[in-house]
Amino acid sequence: MNIYVGNFSYEITGDDLQEVFSAFGHVESAKVIRDKFSGQSRGFGFVEMPNTTEAQAAIKGITEIKGKRITINEAKPQAQYGSGGGQRGGARNNNFGRGKRSY
Repeated sequence: MNIYVGNFSYEITGDDLQEVFSAFGHVESAKVIRDKFSGQSRGFGFVEMPNTTEAQAAIKGITEIKGKRITINEAKPQAQYGSGGGQRGGARNNNFGRGKRSY
């Protein structure tokens, strides 16, 4: 099960997440999401636990990391991009001064 962990301190690392969650069972991976330009933590991450029972226990049992209250729940599937919709570029019904004028 993929678990979303949010609202934690910017100093938290993937190793910290691994350590906290491993108290509830096997942790397959723990990742802190970082800003792609600055490299600074964005204050949230994901923990993958293969055993659903252990993952549910962690979700119910963990309320804070290093003294800071966190948000924790089952991660939602990532939204698929490019599913259509929306107007991208091109003229937006603007005649740029050509056509009828009202005075």
